[in-house]
Amino acid sequence: MAGLILFLLMAISVVAADEDAFIGVNIGNDVSDMPTPTQVVALLKAQNIKHVRLFDADRAMLLALANTGIQVIVSIPNEQLLGIGQSNATAANWVSRNVIAHVPATNITAIAVGSDVLTTLPNAGPILVSALKFIHSALVASNLDRLIKVSTPHASSIILDSFPPSQAFFNRTWDPVMVPLLKFLQSSGSYLMLNVYPYYDYMKSNGVIPLDYALFRPLPPNKEAVDSNTLLHYTNVFDAVVDAAYFAMSYLNITNVPVVVTESGWPSKGDSTEPDATVDNANTYNNMYLNTGTPKRPGIAVSTFIYELYNEDLRPGSTSEKNWGLFDADGIPIYILHLTGAGTVLANDTTNQTFCVAKEGSDRKMLQAALDWACGPGKVDCSPMLQGQSCYQPDNVVAHATYAFNAYFQRMAKSPGTCDFKGVATITTTDPSHGSCIFPGSTGKNGTFVNGTSLAPSSNSTTSGCHSQYLDSGSSFTSSVIIGILFLTLVVSL
Repeated sequence: MAGLILFLLMAISVVAADEDAFIGVNIGNDVSDMPTPTQVVALLKAQNIKHVRLFDADRAMLLALANTGIQVIVSIPNEQLLGIGQSNATAANWVSRNVIAHVPATNITAIAVGSDVLTTLPNAGPILVSALKFIHSALVASNLDRLIKVSTPHASSIILDSFPPSQAFFNRTWDPVMVPLLKFLQSSGSYLMLNVYPYYDYMKSNGVIPLDYALFRPLPPNKEAVDSNTLLHYTNVFDAVVDAAYFAMSYLNITNVPVVVTESGWPSKGDSTEPDATVDNANTYNNMYLNTGTPKRPGIAVSTFIYELYNEDLRPGSTSEKNWGLFDADGIPIYILHLTGAGTVLANDTTNQTFCVAKEGSDRKMLQAALDWACGPGKVDCSPMLQGQSCYQPDNVVAHATYAFNAYFQRMAKSPGTCDFKGVATITTTDPSHGSCIFPGSTGKNGTFVNGTSLAPSSNSTTSGCHSQYLDSGSSFTSSVIIGILFLTLVVSL
């Protein structure tokens, strides 16, 4: 009983998916030299990764994850779906073997029933909801239904006409499945699992979707996509797809089921037909997950599982299919990733100490404009520069611009071109921190690495960015950035 109480306490943060957004990773095993479960868990712990999704319910892996506190989504493979969807007893046996046998030692928080069923295994569609209900009934019988959620991951392609998001709707062919499925998610307090791949949307768009829009790279206001119905501005594919899912649910009168993105990422290597599958692009994309919400739901960050932990060299298909991982099989990072949220992920790049600062002699008006952009559309958290905060002094545009430029530079993982700001910024190896003002990327006074994205608003932030705070701060950079509403026509199927 004590163990079950501990499990309950560990699971409280999962019950409300909106409240504590996190970044997790998927763990696939199509690897020729797959690390042992003990090695996998050692890597997760070393990187402080606290949320994982398995594509099965491998016993050895679940045993290795025991007593780590790592929150785990286990999965029912598609090939087992038919038996479970047709038999309550089969579902109960699956839960007994793969869940009850491991909790509370292993912190299982959700069961993913199948994956992309409606788009890859449509013949199983009619029994999908039954499978979810049978699995849930087995959890109810064991008093685990409040701790472990049941859902099924969907490809984002089940959403039709996804731009503008306000006009999006689920493929009506699947209404007989989606309507009862969403009602089940609503009644059971679960969430919609969605797989979002802007890389594929970009590749299939034949140039209609700009690369920067797919990669989360900042866009000038005149390049943002605007939903003409809501006047909401979209700066990336990810946000647009997530909001399209919310709008699609609302048209079916479902308004309180949160979205959790169960797969998203960008490949680091491709063949000759995939020139944008590069390390730089994968680094840029995966560094930008910790947002402050979508235009429709500002201030509510989206929990997301990165696809994936390891490169899977045994996966069939193009070169890119084998190169979505953060690590190779030896545990060597494919690139350095700086993420915060549910712990720090891959923030081990403490040797490359470079900073972005305001260039000496720069025009003050240009500095001011760049500062306004960084603290507004650039989504840098500039609150440390508010009056009374650690980086308020010296109160001048050069000092404040230096802080904002560097915060953006570190947030973008020091990607090429992110320390320019129309020529008023430059890179330096001299740490610009001073007094109690510790800059992002600095080791700080106590030698503790300040992560490049640590200044991003937390998942329970109530604002998207901090520019509105500057309107009331009275400091030297309170000029507002007036962004005219641009009615772009970007009618693509994301």
